[in-house]
Order: sequence, then C-alpha cells, then structure tokens
Amino acid sequence: MRVYIWIAAYVLVMNVIGFFSMYLDKRKARKKLWRIPEATLFLIALIGGSIGSIVGMYLFRHKTRHWYFVYGLPVILLLQIGAVIALLLSPIEIGTI
Repeated sequence: MRVYIWIAAYVLVMNVIGFFSMYLDKRKARKKLWRIPEATLFLIALIGGSIGSIVGMYLFRHKTRHWYFVYGLPVILLLQIGAVIALLLSPIEIGTI
C-alpha cells in the first residue's frame, strides 16, 4: 500500500511541475525571454505530468496552435492510462518485485 502512496505523490508533483512549466513558458514568451524547450515540456508530460501539462496548455492558451501539442499530449495521457490499467490487471504484485 505504501508504494501506491509514493506513486500518487510522484504523479501529483509531476503534474504540478507540468502545469507550472506551461505557465512559466507562456510568461517568458510574453516577455520575450529565454524559453523552456518544447522537448522539455514533452518530457515533463511523458514522465508523469501529462494532465497538468494539458490543463496548463488550455488554461494559459499556450502551445494550442501547435498540432503536436494539441494531439501529442493527449496521446501521452492515453498511453499512461493504458500502462496503469495494464499494471493493475497484471498478475504480478508490486510489493513482490
């Protein structure tokens, strides 16, 4: 059970990071400052921050004109949901590894 708490905490932190990275990049874009690379934004989403990145993208209207963000971030989220479902349905228990 303790493993699930750590996983949930990790996902929560990554989504907060994803959300604020969209905010920060939008703010820097408006001020014409150094930007967060798009690869970094995708990496944050890929390693667990996809929900926060999607929410931040639409809330701050950032990267919504780029098709690879509009379609790529939801695809990442769907793959993550599929991975979680596969892990939950697998016969191997996390605590036994």
